[in-house]
Amino acid sequence: MNKIIYRIGLLLFSLSIIFFVQRGMPLLDVLIRSLIVFILSSILISAVALIFIKAINQNKFQNGNKSSQNK
Repeated sequence: MNKIIYRIGLLLFSLSIIFFVQRGMPLLDVLIRSLIVFILSSILISAVALIFIKAINQNKFQNGNKSSQNK
């Protein structure tokens, strides 16, 4: 899971470099903004993945309790 998040962050980093260079920004500004995009996107994707995994685990736990009560 971490590799996927890291690679998506790197993809967004690369795309943001291309985007900011085409706008005619100085190289240092491009790198800083792209790094910010990388960090924020990695954090947000990690948070979404954690929420998704917790929701799945909670759903499995609730389904497990229902099936054990039915027996």
